[in-house]
Amino acid sequence: MEQALVQRAGIDYRGISTGQLRGKNPLTTVANAGKMIAGFGQSRTILDEFRPDVCLATGGYVCVPVVLACRQRGVPVLIYLPDLVPGSAIRWLSRLAQRVAVSFADAAPYFGGLAPQGKAVVTGYPVRAELVAAAQDRRAARRRLAEMLRRPLAGPNDSDPPLLLVWGGSQGARSINLATWAALPQILPHAQVVHVVGQRDWPMTEAHVQEQMAAPEWQPSWADRYHPVDYLHEAMPWALAAADLTVARAGASIFGEFAVAGLPSILAPLPFAGVNQLQNAQILERSGAAVIVADAQLAAQLGPTVAALLTDRDRLLHMERAVRSLAQPEAARRIAHELERLAANQTH
Repeated sequence: MEQALVQRAGIDYRGISTGQLRGKNPLTTVANAGKMIAGFGQSRTILDEFRPDVCLATGGYVCVPVVLACRQRGVPVLIYLPDLVPGSAIRWLSRLAQRVAVSFADAAPYFGGLAPQGKAVVTGYPVRAELVAAAQDRRAARRRLAEMLRRPLAGPNDSDPPLLLVWGGSQGARSINLATWAALPQILPHAQVVHVVGQRDWPMTEAHVQEQMAAPEWQPSWADRYHPVDYLHEAMPWALAAADLTVARAGASIFGEFAVAGLPSILAPLPFAGVNQLQNAQILERSGAAVIVADAQLAAQLGPTVAALLTDRDRLLHMERAVRSLAQPEAARRIAHELERLAANQTH
């Protein structure tokens, strides 16, 4: 998935072999260890060809061979931790890094505290410049999104109903998809829906929508309010900026993208994720910016929760103000500054 996205952006891509070592059976662990060793050799070859001044790693077992090779070649490393709590790979790799950029000061103690005593620097979560620009005007973002999707998203006389954005990450989320399809009769009276289904579940869309359209309570006019798509590429920043409410997982991007977009959310943390998404979601919930619905409760609670929020404008405005208070639109620039500093120190 990442290879396709990187290449679509016009960036050179080189892949390496690697594998996860924890939580696997012994045979898989041995096989993955072999892949890790191969990836270390591949990384050294790439470093010798590319000759980088600095390395940015975002954690996970895929980064281990690269960071090891950088350490051997004397290339300084900056690790970025998007979540509040680091996973095992980032904790281990941080020993080899010169600096660890974190989204929150609360994460600094995992890395010996803030620099210069420790390795942590607080940068916030980086977001795309397109999102920062799009978030300046929600109505303009709605019009731009409609152009990109080639679908009308405004109501009669430009009196827009609220826009709900439903998505489950790059590959989609089946439990969110199934709950959304089942809840359409409860949601569509109150909002338009842009539903990013994901390529995996996209073939299921038509059958599930047809099932809801056959229900006795279905109104023909609701069909124009539901806009399913398999995936959003360039349009995603505009979708985030245009939406009045979103249903999503609780990956670390919620800290940056939702905050910059001023986007209230209903979060369904991914169970058993490598990084605890529930802790991410609880940060937004405690701030008043989000409502958590457990993945196992989506089928029963998604429709009523969406309807309750969309019909309570005062609460939505409170959630919007709460999430905007977390915004750090300069995060990407801060990370770039740390990379430049490490590279400059390396050359002297």
